[in-house]
Amino acid sequence: MNIFRRPDYQSEVTQFIGQLKDQKPALDAQQQAGRALLWDKEVDREVWAEYRAGRVAQKPYVYFENFRKPGSF
Repeated sequence: MNIFRRPDYQSEVTQFIGQLKDQKPALDAQQQAGRALLWDKEVDREVWAEYRAGRVAQKPYVYFENFRKPGSF
C-alpha cells in the first residue's frame, strides 16, 4: 500500500445520488421505465423514407418574398 495514497474523492452531488439510490432502490427501474417511455422506440424506416421523400426544398431566404409589397419598387 502506498503511504501517499489519498482516499477517492467524491463530490457532494455524487454523495447525494448515492444516498438517494440507497434510500430508494426502485429509482433505477423508474428511470429506465421513463427512458423507455420517451426514447427507446422502434423506428419504422419505411415511414421515415416516405417522409423524407415528400419534403419540399426550402428556399434560401423564405421571408424575402413577403418583405416587399407589390408595386412598391
